[in-house]
Amino acid sequence: MRSVGTLTRADLADAVHHKVGLSRSDSLTMVESILRLMCDAMSDGENVKISGFGTFLLRDKGERIGRNPKTGVEVPITPRRVMTFRASQMLKDRVSGV
Repeated sequence: MRSVGTLTRADLADAVHHKVGLSRSDSLTMVESILRLMCDAMSDGENVKISGFGTFLLRDKGERIGRNPKTGVEVPITPRRVMTFRASQMLKDRVSGV
């Protein structure tokens, strides 16, 4: 049973259960393992690429000066690592209905 508007871990596990035939608990364990591997790789500074879906990219942003939009006061923004997602062309085409 799929939640409305959001695909959840439980939805992924349920899809694995129906398509592959694993038990519900084994399906959930598989989904959790895949997500854990992805998180561990990104924690170690690696990008994660899933062919036909997209790439999770890590980018280091340097320190910069920002501005409080309400007061106009300049404030330093500390350096940090951010994660972005770049969808594959196949995913973009599928989402746009091409």
